[in-house]
Amino acid sequence: MVTAALSVTSTRRERWAWYLYDFGNSAYASVVLLAVYSAYFKDQVVGGSEGTRMWGIAVGVAMLVVALISPVLGAIADFTAGKKRFLLFFTVMACLFTAGLFFAEPGAVVIGMLFFILAEIGYRAAQVYYNGLLPEIAEPHEMGRISGYGWAIGTMGGVVCLLLILPLVVLIGGTFIVRLSMVITAVFFAVSAAPLFLWLRERAKPQTLPAGESYLTVALKRLWKTITTAARFREFVKFMIAFLVYNDGVIMALDFAAIIGAVLYGMSQEQLIIFMIIVQVTNVAGAYLFGILVDRIGGKRSLVLSLVMMIAVVVWLYFNQTLTGYFVVGAVAGVAMAGAQSVSRTMVAIFAPPGQSAEFYGFFAVMGRTSSFIGPFVYGLLAAEAALWYEARGQDVVLAEQSGQRVAILSIAAFLVVGLALLLFVDERKARETAMLEE
Repeated sequence: MVTAALSVTSTRRERWAWYLYDFGNSAYASVVLLAVYSAYFKDQVVGGSEGTRMWGIAVGVAMLVVALISPVLGAIADFTAGKKRFLLFFTVMACLFTAGLFFAEPGAVVIGMLFFILAEIGYRAAQVYYNGLLPEIAEPHEMGRISGYGWAIGTMGGVVCLLLILPLVVLIGGTFIVRLSMVITAVFFAVSAAPLFLWLRERAKPQTLPAGESYLTVALKRLWKTITTAARFREFVKFMIAFLVYNDGVIMALDFAAIIGAVLYGMSQEQLIIFMIIVQVTNVAGAYLFGILVDRIGGKRSLVLSLVMMIAVVVWLYFNQTLTGYFVVGAVAGVAMAGAQSVSRTMVAIFAPPGQSAEFYGFFAVMGRTSSFIGPFVYGLLAAEAALWYEARGQDVVLAEQSGQRVAILSIAAFLVVGLALLLFVDERKARETAMLEE
């Protein structure tokens, strides 16, 4: 997405509307992706190691669709000043199909998979337009701070929604409550998102379509312009290549955390919810900690530290045998993942020349979706195929599935290690100098 430089004078209410949207969509991530639906889909809707494979396919398909449609639709949204309209469409899509997961009863694989893919497309695609609104409420020098506030407030939204659902799961239990939690999450998301559409004014102005052009051709030309603009900044390109790899490792850890907990440690639904609350709380602490580190030791060093922590956590997870150990692993992982994700977003501001932050943030948002379908495919395939391999060699079904999960866990480490190695070639000092020369 390419957003022209705007004169930004946003109100406090507009900024809070932007924060509250993140508050709502983080509830979706916490309940659907992390704590509740992923494990329910794997164990109840599908079952066995095949559930892990199908979950990986579902996440991968949704990511791939978003990667294909976001660059073109994002450029159209910019040209027509229609980011809020696109955001509304995909938010409604996410909320409707999240509520529709209520109908994903045990054994209803088609509904469970199809409705999740559609909800996930809505959730992921909406983030492109949500991020695209950042330059419309924040000046370039304050984007990092405003983005950080959104991150922290959004993460707490996930915690609040999980706390609403936890008593129901503990006191009532059963698959009905798990399915009902999908409806609660959809309503929570919709209510939290509403202020953005009511209070935030989109400042971009629609442009006139040139003679002989269509929205598609204009979108493709703008996309090419964004790519060529970014390509002039060599260190930024190197950073994006590294990001595309290590970000897959982070996505894999998030998307399969509940499944790992259920398979390796037999965690119940309430234990998974408590686990994810701990992860979310330490995530907020990690974002704050790494925000301080960026100012003190620089963006690249902070990012390297977060990835080293992530790799250590994954190795620890591979060897860990106890439930208590998994809770500790999750707490440390929350800090590390916050560092990897929040510092990556801050790095974009470091690499962007003054006046081009929106352009670079848009490119970052789109590229973040481009590769993220690969990791879930790899994890799901490895876990299922390794389980079959172990089963064929005499292990019982349960032990074979656990062995398959441990093999797949190593794939997370592989993405993180390769991404870290590529990041080491990025020269932050040179990137800052190049950005200043463009001023």
